[in-house]
Amino acid sequence: MKTLELKAKKREDYGKKATKAVRREERVPCVIYGGGESIPFSIDVKDLKQLIYTPNSYILDIDIEGQKVTGVMREVQFHSVREEVLHIDFYKVTPGKPVAVDVPVRLEGNSEGVKLGGKLMLSKRKLRIQGEVAKLPDEIVIDVTDLGLGKTIFVEDLSSQDYIFLTPATTAVCAVKMTRAARGAAAAAAAGK
Repeated sequence: MKTLELKAKKREDYGKKATKAVRREERVPCVIYGGGESIPFSIDVKDLKQLIYTPNSYILDIDIEGQKVTGVMREVQFHSVREEVLHIDFYKVTPGKPVAVDVPVRLEGNSEGVKLGGKLMLSKRKLRIQGEVAKLPDEIVIDVTDLGLGKTIFVEDLSSQDYIFLTPATTAVCAVKMTRAARGAAAAAAAGK
């Protein structure tokens, strides 16, 4: 899995006034949990663009004024009107201990159903998986070559030796839907027989 480095400042003060002061400095208040402790810190808003506004998931090496912590992003709070990040929770990664992350899905191959006039629909852009950090993939690649018209791939159809899926097994990941044009061609073919 890809790694991203972030520089952070430790936060000493808590509460509304202190949080507003951090945001006035164009920084985002953050907390990293895990290992029986929580460390409050802040990150520059500009450094978060490559972390939040991307489909990728990252393992983060956070440098909090010399203290190195490895973690994953757990939750982001946005302002309800402005698209401004208000707060981020991170979770500390412990070596040898499994971690849960959302990983993007990439479809590859030319589906049989698409060749027959169907449309390939991606229903779930990210899947939650759990495993050791060293074995987590950058993306989950699904081969849709054999996916026929009207067929669906569910999470239960996917498997890996390196991680387990936390997304419910009955969740549809992708499907080939019949389009109006395909239905019309099928009806014309049936009428011609």
